[in-house]
Amino acid sequence: MEVDLSTPNSELSKSVGFSRTIRRDQLRKIVPLADTTIYEMEQRGEFPRRFYLTSRCVVWDLDEVEQWLDDRRRLSAAKAARRAPMPDVHLRKTRPVKR
Repeated sequence: MEVDLSTPNSELSKSVGFSRTIRRDQLRKIVPLADTTIYEMEQRGEFPRRFYLTSRCVVWDLDEVEQWLDDRRRLSAAKAARRAPMPDVHLRKTRPVKR
């Protein structure tokens, strides 16, 4: 089977019939979140789950990560994404705001 290497990775993996995996350093370049945040989101089912290729090699499915990013983009555009509440500056211990 001859493969055209000029096609993007996601299209290439679909045409060949396998999914591409990415390691942690590649994931960090795609998703700018801290490792702890990604781990917590995985535990809550809000981020694609990692899996082990070997006892020391953890990977993510690139198609799942790209789909997650597309979903987040759609939620953000629809203003449906959950956002953290604004902090109450009057409750600060240091530099309190005077009323």
